[in-house]
Amino acid sequence: MNLPEIHEFLGCRTPDAWVQAALADQETLLIDHKNCEFKAASTALSLIAKYHSHVDLINMMSRLAREELVHHEQVMRLMKRRKIELRQLSAGRYASGLRKVVRSHEPVKLVDTLVVGAFIEARSCERFEALVPHLDEELGKFYFGLLKSEARHFQGYLKLAYQYGDAKDIAQVIEKVRAAERELIESPDVEFRFHSGVPTL
Repeated sequence: MNLPEIHEFLGCRTPDAWVQAALADQETLLIDHKNCEFKAASTALSLIAKYHSHVDLINMMSRLAREELVHHEQVMRLMKRRKIELRQLSAGRYASGLRKVVRSHEPVKLVDTLVVGAFIEARSCERFEALVPHLDEELGKFYFGLLKSEARHFQGYLKLAYQYGDAKDIAQVIEKVRAAERELIESPDVEFRFHSGVPTL
Protein backbone atom coordinates (compact mmCIF):
# COMPACT_ATOMS: atom_id res chain seq x y z
CA MET A 1 0.00 0.00 0.00
CA ASN A 2 1.61 3.23 -1.18
CA LEU A 3 -0.25 6.15 0.41
CA PRO A 4 2.27 8.78 -0.79
CA GLU A 5 1.55 7.65 -4.37
CA ILE A 6 -2.18 8.15 -3.77
CA HIS A 7 -1.62 11.57 -2.19
CA GLU A 8 0.44 12.59 -5.21
CA PHE A 9 -2.17 11.26 -7.63
CA LEU A 10 -5.01 13.21 -6.00
CA GLY A 11 -5.17 16.98 -6.43
CA CYS A 12 -5.93 17.71 -2.78
CA ARG A 13 -6.42 16.15 0.62
CA THR A 14 -9.84 15.77 2.25
CA PRO A 15 -10.83 19.05 3.96
CA ASP A 16 -11.06 18.85 7.74
CA ALA A 17 -14.63 20.18 7.58
CA TRP A 18 -15.66 16.99 5.75
CA VAL A 19 -13.98 14.81 8.42
CA GLN A 20 -15.85 16.67 11.15
CA ALA A 21 -19.16 16.25 9.29
CA ALA A 22 -18.49 12.52 8.88
CA LEU A 23 -17.75 12.07 12.57
CA ALA A 24 -20.93 13.97 13.47
CA ASP A 25 -23.12 11.84 11.18
CA GLN A 26 -21.68 8.33 11.15
CA GLU A 27 -25.09 6.85 10.36
CA THR A 28 -25.24 8.61 6.96
CA LEU A 29 -21.55 7.85 6.45
CA LEU A 30 -22.14 4.11 6.82
CA ILE A 31 -25.32 4.02 4.72
CA ASP A 32 -23.64 5.91 1.89
CA HIS A 33 -20.48 3.81 2.25
CA LYS A 34 -22.63 0.69 1.82
CA ASN A 35 -24.17 2.25 -1.31
CA CYS A 36 -20.71 3.11 -2.68
CA GLU A 37 -19.53 -0.50 -2.31
CA PHE A 38 -22.59 -1.73 -4.19
CA LYS A 39 -22.12 0.87 -6.94
CA ALA A 40 -18.45 -0.08 -7.26
CA ALA A 41 -19.43 -3.73 -7.79
CA SER A 42 -22.14 -2.68 -10.29
CA THR A 43 -19.66 -0.56 -12.24
CA ALA A 44 -17.21 -3.47 -12.45
CA LEU A 45 -19.96 -5.80 -13.72
CA SER A 46 -21.16 -3.27 -16.30
CA LEU A 47 -17.59 -2.92 -17.61
CA ILE A 48 -17.41 -6.72 -18.01
CA ALA A 49 -20.70 -6.68 -19.93
CA LYS A 50 -19.66 -3.81 -22.20
CA TYR A 51 -16.05 -4.79 -22.92
CA HIS A 52 -16.56 -8.54 -23.28
CA SER A 53 -13.44 -9.10 -25.44
CA HIS A 54 -10.99 -7.40 -23.03
CA VAL A 55 -9.68 -10.44 -21.13
CA ASP A 56 -7.48 -8.63 -18.57
CA LEU A 57 -10.26 -6.15 -17.80
CA ILE A 58 -12.76 -8.98 -17.31
CA ASN A 59 -10.43 -10.84 -14.93
CA MET A 60 -9.69 -7.79 -12.82
CA MET A 61 -13.26 -6.52 -12.72
CA SER A 62 -14.59 -9.94 -11.78
CA ARG A 63 -12.29 -10.05 -8.75
CA LEU A 64 -13.05 -6.43 -7.91
CA ALA A 65 -16.83 -6.94 -8.05
CA ARG A 66 -16.61 -9.91 -5.65
CA GLU A 67 -14.45 -7.93 -3.26
CA GLU A 68 -16.73 -4.88 -3.31
CA LEU A 69 -19.76 -7.07 -2.58
CA VAL A 70 -17.95 -8.60 0.41
CA HIS A 71 -17.29 -5.05 1.66
CA HIS A 72 -20.98 -4.25 1.09
CA GLU A 73 -21.96 -7.22 3.27
CA GLN A 74 -19.42 -6.21 5.93
CA VAL A 75 -20.86 -2.69 6.16
CA MET A 76 -24.36 -4.17 6.38
CA ARG A 77 -23.30 -6.36 9.32
CA LEU A 78 -21.64 -3.41 11.03
CA MET A 79 -24.80 -1.34 10.59
CA LYS A 80 -26.89 -4.16 12.04
CA ARG A 81 -24.67 -4.32 15.14
CA ARG A 82 -25.06 -0.57 15.52
CA LYS A 83 -28.82 -0.76 14.97
CA ILE A 84 -28.65 1.57 11.96
CA GLU A 85 -31.75 1.21 9.82
CA LEU A 86 -31.46 1.21 6.04
CA ARG A 87 -32.96 4.29 4.42
CA GLN A 88 -32.96 5.81 0.97
CA LEU A 89 -30.15 8.27 0.28
CA SER A 90 -29.96 10.34 -2.87
CA ALA A 91 -26.78 9.92 -4.87
CA GLY A 92 -24.20 12.64 -4.31
CA ARG A 93 -22.80 14.79 -7.12
CA TYR A 94 -19.33 13.20 -7.09
CA ALA A 95 -19.56 10.27 -9.53
CA SER A 96 -21.83 12.08 -11.97
CA GLY A 97 -19.51 15.11 -11.80
CA LEU A 98 -16.54 12.95 -12.76
CA ARG A 99 -18.45 11.20 -15.54
CA LYS A 100 -18.98 14.59 -17.23
CA VAL A 101 -15.32 14.65 -18.26
CA VAL A 102 -15.45 11.18 -19.89
CA ARG A 103 -15.26 11.37 -23.69
CA SER A 104 -18.14 9.71 -25.51
CA HIS A 105 -16.32 7.76 -28.25
CA GLU A 106 -14.27 4.58 -28.08
CA PRO A 107 -11.57 3.55 -27.37
CA VAL A 108 -10.93 6.68 -25.29
CA LYS A 109 -14.25 6.34 -23.46
CA LEU A 110 -12.96 3.15 -21.83
CA VAL A 111 -9.63 4.78 -20.95
CA ASP A 112 -11.34 7.83 -19.40
CA THR A 113 -13.72 5.56 -17.46
CA LEU A 114 -10.77 3.60 -16.05
CA VAL A 115 -8.97 6.82 -15.03
CA VAL A 116 -12.15 8.03 -13.28
CA GLY A 117 -12.32 4.65 -11.52
CA ALA A 118 -8.74 5.11 -10.34
CA PHE A 119 -9.59 8.52 -8.86
CA ILE A 120 -12.69 7.20 -7.06
CA GLU A 121 -10.69 4.34 -5.50
CA ALA A 122 -7.80 6.67 -4.59
CA ARG A 123 -10.19 9.14 -2.92
CA SER A 124 -11.92 6.33 -1.01
CA CYS A 125 -8.54 5.18 0.28
CA GLU A 126 -7.56 8.73 1.28
CA ARG A 127 -10.89 9.27 3.06
CA PHE A 128 -10.54 6.07 5.06
CA GLU A 129 -7.05 7.21 6.04
CA ALA A 130 -8.40 10.63 7.13
CA LEU A 131 -11.14 9.05 9.26
CA VAL A 132 -9.30 6.16 10.93
CA PRO A 133 -7.53 8.13 13.73
CA HIS A 134 -10.84 9.62 14.90
CA LEU A 135 -13.08 6.52 14.91
CA ASP A 136 -13.97 4.01 17.62
CA GLU A 137 -11.91 0.82 17.66
CA GLU A 138 -14.32 -1.36 15.67
CA LEU A 139 -14.97 1.08 12.83
CA GLY A 140 -11.37 2.32 12.79
CA LYS A 141 -10.05 -1.22 12.44
CA PHE A 142 -12.54 -1.99 9.67
CA TYR A 143 -11.71 1.16 7.70
CA PHE A 144 -7.97 0.64 8.14
CA GLY A 145 -8.45 -2.85 6.69
CA LEU A 146 -10.15 -1.36 3.62
CA LEU A 147 -7.23 0.99 2.89
CA LYS A 148 -5.18 -1.79 1.30
CA SER A 149 -7.92 -3.03 -1.03
CA GLU A 150 -8.86 0.49 -2.19
CA ALA A 151 -5.18 1.21 -2.94
CA ARG A 152 -4.96 -2.04 -4.90
CA HIS A 153 -8.11 -1.18 -6.87
CA PHE A 154 -6.66 2.27 -7.67
CA GLN A 155 -3.53 0.66 -9.06
CA GLY A 156 -5.56 -1.89 -11.02
CA TYR A 157 -7.73 0.73 -12.73
CA LEU A 158 -4.69 2.80 -13.63
CA LYS A 159 -2.77 -0.20 -14.97
CA LEU A 160 -5.69 -1.12 -17.25
CA ALA A 161 -5.96 2.48 -18.49
CA TYR A 162 -2.31 2.38 -19.59
CA GLN A 163 -2.83 -1.06 -21.14
CA TYR A 164 -5.73 0.08 -23.32
CA GLY A 165 -4.67 3.68 -23.95
CA ASP A 166 -1.83 5.93 -25.05
CA ALA A 167 0.44 7.16 -22.25
CA LYS A 168 0.60 10.75 -23.53
CA ASP A 169 -3.18 10.95 -23.82
CA ILE A 170 -3.65 9.37 -20.39
CA ALA A 171 -1.39 12.00 -18.80
CA GLN A 172 -3.73 14.69 -20.16
CA VAL A 173 -6.83 12.77 -19.02
CA ILE A 174 -5.39 12.45 -15.50
CA GLU A 175 -4.80 16.22 -15.33
CA LYS A 176 -8.35 16.90 -16.53
CA VAL A 177 -9.98 14.45 -14.09
CA ARG A 178 -7.72 15.61 -11.23
CA ALA A 179 -8.91 19.21 -11.67
CA ALA A 180 -12.58 18.17 -11.77
CA GLU A 181 -12.15 15.87 -8.76
CA ARG A 182 -10.42 18.56 -6.72
CA GLU A 183 -13.22 21.02 -7.45
CA LEU A 184 -15.84 18.48 -6.31
CA ILE A 185 -13.92 17.75 -3.08
CA GLU A 186 -12.99 21.31 -2.09
CA SER A 187 -16.11 23.23 -3.09
CA PRO A 188 -19.21 23.67 -0.87
CA ASP A 189 -21.74 20.82 -1.06
CA VAL A 190 -25.38 20.94 -0.01
CA GLU A 191 -25.35 17.36 1.29
CA PHE A 192 -23.01 15.10 3.21
CA ARG A 193 -21.96 11.91 1.45
CA PHE A 194 -18.90 9.65 1.51
CA HIS A 195 -17.45 11.49 -1.51
CA SER A 196 -19.08 14.88 -0.97
CA GLY A 197 -17.39 18.25 -0.97
CA VAL A 198 -17.33 20.59 2.03
CA PRO A 199 -20.77 20.27 3.68
CA THR A 200 -22.65 23.55 4.05
CA LEU A 201 -25.25 22.12 6.45
